[in-house]
Amino acid sequence: MRCKVCGREPHEIPEYIDAVAEEPDEFSDEEDYVRQEEGTYNPLTGFFYCTECYIRIGMPLGTA
Repeated sequence: MRCKVCGREPHEIPEYIDAVAEEPDEFSDEEDYVRQEEGTYNPLTGFFYCTECYIRIGMPLGTA
């Protein structure tokens, strides 16, 4: 599981780290957060776009 553009994994992205820290009862780890909350996550490929990259590439519609 990683960002399709920058290649970072969820545990390397501050946005996801902070989200898990703020709601530890809701998410077991950063990957769990991405599976549940990241709208660009594609479970077939394991790719998603982190917010920074999603904005950089023009916020396209579709799957990662």
